[in-house]
Amino acid sequence: MRALAACVMVQGTASSVGKSVIATALCRVLHDEGWRVAPFKAQNMSLNAAVTPAGEEIGRAQAAQAEAAGVTPRAAMNPILLKPEGDERSQLVVLGRARGTVHARDHWTRRNELWPVIAAALRELRAEFEVIVIEGAGSPAEINLRASDLANMRVAKAADAAVLLVADIERGGVFAQVLGTLALLRPSDRALVRGLLVNKFRGDRALFASGVRALRRRSGLPVLGVLPYREDLPVPPEDSLSLDAPAHGGPLDVAVVRYPRISNFDDLSALAAAGAGVRYVREPAALGAPDLVVLPGSKSTLADLEWLRASGLGPRVVALADAGVPLIGICGGFQMLGRTLADPSGVDGSPGEARGLGLLPVRTTFAGPKRTVPVTGRVRSGGAFAGLAETDLAGYELHVGETERDGAAPFAELVRPDGERVTDGAVSADGRILGTYVHGLFGVERVRESILGTLARRRGLTFQPRALPPDPYGEVARWFRGAVDLAALLRATGLTTPG
Repeated sequence: MRALAACVMVQGTASSVGKSVIATALCRVLHDEGWRVAPFKAQNMSLNAAVTPAGEEIGRAQAAQAEAAGVTPRAAMNPILLKPEGDERSQLVVLGRARGTVHARDHWTRRNELWPVIAAALRELRAEFEVIVIEGAGSPAEINLRASDLANMRVAKAADAAVLLVADIERGGVFAQVLGTLALLRPSDRALVRGLLVNKFRGDRALFASGVRALRRRSGLPVLGVLPYREDLPVPPEDSLSLDAPAHGGPLDVAVVRYPRISNFDDLSALAAAGAGVRYVREPAALGAPDLVVLPGSKSTLADLEWLRASGLGPRVVALADAGVPLIGICGGFQMLGRTLADPSGVDGSPGEARGLGLLPVRTTFAGPKRTVPVTGRVRSGGAFAGLAETDLAGYELHVGETERDGAAPFAELVRPDGERVTDGAVSADGRILGTYVHGLFGVERVRESILGTLARRRGLTFQPRALPPDPYGEVARWFRGAVDLAALLRATGLTTPG
């Protein structure tokens, strides 16, 4: 019987220190070195989700890590996914399937019941691959959560993983981050930490040489790399904190409404990568007069629609649409554009009915199980977006509810994995407003270029969208290799020649 895979675990001193990016880089680098690699994150809390080819829902970051490792994403790579629906409740997704809503108190007191699911998923991957790159969650030094840990040191011990501890120097206090975290770990947990990585360094790394020596001396651990700050690495973020970063300007202005429960916001990353200026707005004054408004996905559509109105953004979006500004709604955003949204059984939250923005003649009813399927298809009506009609597309559906058109032209015809053909979305009579359930739409080159080209012509601009790299994770691997002593990392983690 073949030995179980070795495990390398990326833990952090806090949330948003770069664990997902570094785990993605490790997946690609180890794959390039010849290992058969798979990613793993026991429990993820994120509204940025992906649908696997088998129709399972997992964290978008783990899907990206699987792509970087050259393997097919699957539910075992992220067995537990929590999708916040409010401050005290989340949808619980177990092995890719929604299990309903759990309240925070219940989950924190009962989540040990999920450990057998996590342990089995980890064993499944270890039996098939040679190296598992495990991503932790938050910080392992949350001592109040130690007894119910499902994502950090409990996983590291179960996997006998070599832990790499990542700190974020940009937020300041990097010595306190590292040394404080290590001091709060139990001795048996502290023994699993094999090396340190300092992330998000700006400027000349030689100037931090004395800091490296101090960290090494005080921690007794090797500093395996000081990674430069990069905002443009093509790794999808796990939470909306990443949207707080200043937007990069571009000749085209794309304003994305940022509701409290915005989901699948990496749908817009392809537009930014192509050179458009993509910014996220939370108040009417910030909306301005953009070239395109996007209403993205939402985890709690009715609640976010109520927020949209209360914030004043809803009326402003309607006014821009009336003035002729193009508008695209994706998934929950598409539902908000309609005339009515009804949730008689409380599938989306509390039972109720709401009036939509009234910009598309459609009606949505929330009922039935969540639809999580990859799709292919073709645009049937691109409306005012020249060249979009008859364009092939690919993406995935991830929603509850069905939407009926009241005379509007459908946006696309989709083919689901079982061969079922369905019409999707809607287009306004003047063609300037599009709604669709397809996530990943902007990742399709011709779709993206047709939309951006139309917007540029409306402005009288000469704009050539940048091509997206055919191998985005190659750049992530180069960034990592350029800053990390890979040979020292392999020694520290005990990885030997693959095969």
